[in-house]
Amino acid sequence: MRVEEGFQPIPFSEENAYTEDPVLPSLLRRILPKGTFQEIEPDLERIGSEVVTSIRTLSDSAKCYPPKLLQYNQWGRRIDELQTSEGWRELKEIAQREGLPGIFYERKHQGHSRTYGFAKILLMVGDTNEIFCPMSMTDGTARVIELLGSEEMKKDILPRLVSRDPKFAFTSGQWMTERPGGSDVSLTETTATSTGKSNKYGPQYTLNGFKWFSSATDSDVSVALARTGSQKEGSRGLSLFFVPLRLPLLRNPIDPVPSSTSNSILVHRLKNKIGTQVLPTAELSLEGTEAYLIGSLGKGVKSITPVLNITRVWSAITSVGNLRKCLAIATSYAKVRTIQSGTLLLKDAPVHVERLASINLLYRALTHLTLGVAGLLGKVECGQATEDDGRRLRMLTPVAKAYAADKACAGMEEAMAAMGGAGYMEENGFGRMIRDSLVEKIWEGTIVVLALDLAKVAQDPAAIKSFLSVLDRIITNTCPSTLQSQLSSSLSVLKVAIQEFATSYERPLPPLIPRPALMLAGAIASGVYLLEHAIWSHKNSEPTRDLDVEVFRRWVAESDLEAAIQSVEKAKSDSQERIRVNSALVFGLDAVKAKL
Repeated sequence: MRVEEGFQPIPFSEENAYTEDPVLPSLLRRILPKGTFQEIEPDLERIGSEVVTSIRTLSDSAKCYPPKLLQYNQWGRRIDELQTSEGWRELKEIAQREGLPGIFYERKHQGHSRTYGFAKILLMVGDTNEIFCPMSMTDGTARVIELLGSEEMKKDILPRLVSRDPKFAFTSGQWMTERPGGSDVSLTETTATSTGKSNKYGPQYTLNGFKWFSSATDSDVSVALARTGSQKEGSRGLSLFFVPLRLPLLRNPIDPVPSSTSNSILVHRLKNKIGTQVLPTAELSLEGTEAYLIGSLGKGVKSITPVLNITRVWSAITSVGNLRKCLAIATSYAKVRTIQSGTLLLKDAPVHVERLASINLLYRALTHLTLGVAGLLGKVECGQATEDDGRRLRMLTPVAKAYAADKACAGMEEAMAAMGGAGYMEENGFGRMIRDSLVEKIWEGTIVVLALDLAKVAQDPAAIKSFLSVLDRIITNTCPSTLQSQLSSSLSVLKVAIQEFATSYERPLPPLIPRPALMLAGAIASGVYLLEHAIWSHKNSEPTRDLDVEVFRRWVAESDLEAAIQSVEKAKSDSQERIRVNSALVFGLDAVKAKL
């Protein structure tokens, strides 16, 4: 039989990514001022159409041509020429023209600019081949310069980092990770030596060391941690530096591009990663590299914190955006795929729709959580936040990043399985999105590292109080009595979860509590954001009010909230015996006996 003969599967067809989204239109209408929403929605509708047409086509082209490194020319001269595809470069230009990260610094909509920009990213990310990795670091670097940069940096560099003109714009990297420490920057080996000179951008130093992971190696500039104190000082001996990748940094458009080694930065090799393969990530040697101090000496970790906070929100949105695309594909497929000898569409098979509904529920929860954190970030940046808002942002940033990374990957796998063998094909993009999304469990802090970060913050009574007070206000004061009665059992479970979390960080801190407590915080925060939306929908008699209420009820009853409660309870009560057995399970009884 010829391939064109016999049964012909009907290709699925996705509609506008924004207008068909089950969450964004309603959520944005609630959290944005009416005028802001009316102004930005046409832009979201436009990008929602381009995502499934022109951007997707370009993305498919870009993934076929991973970056290459040409270290030497034919004469044996070191050139370290990084070659990226035209598709990758065009995707970067699209992001810049779309105002990412420019929207965040134009601040046309004040604090809501973060919500607007991140909604755009959420729609685009599944079809942009990790271009938002360098864009996130560009965003973070812009914020650092805005807060700590010299006046000349703010004049020359900041406008380029946030420009919508690709011919003028810069992208930035962020170099922290080194071989001895991974997330532990206290073991940083790179040293910074003062030249005794003062460049217009600040005190001039030379950097010498080795950066083990440098994403966005094709950027124009970077920020980097380097040691200005002794090794014994650990992280207290680190300072933050602004690094041009090529010198001179600013030049006339007609001037030739300086060589890749012009600032004594050598690319050792490109990383061979399981995902994010279009993103050029490299090992770099810094050998007398010119750099300029940002902020105060010895305050490098504090100075680079805005970069970490911003990139963690981007990471959370990236996880959710990839889940969005996987769910959209699986939903579209269900509308055209028939079963039972072609008599029944998948969308009419209850057992199949049940699985899609569970993924949909997860997507709703994670979207509310991540955009909620984005909104807090916008308020803080624009000076519209209270001290409690700032504390909640500090707590929820690691929660959103870790929780979204963990849960979204599982949801993507479910969406792939919902298409059977068709879902396992690379053409659909599931494989790339799942592989790419796995890095979000690691990049900018593993889930355990973020859990320890949350534990550190949560031991501040003021931080816990600021988080719990908002939860109590929404449940007790905002929720109308009619809805409280309807949701009494769900609210009871949520209150138990909140109480468990509230006592999770009491001293002495149980050694196994950080990870389950973070997961509980993620489930609680997601639930409360869903409740807040259900309350709004109920009060305003929205057409989806009953569905929005049911979404909250199901999240409490059918998500992992109760399992998260049990995990925290177990972590609180577990003794040293469990820790001993864990070691025996992993390393064997002999290893445990050796410790005794």
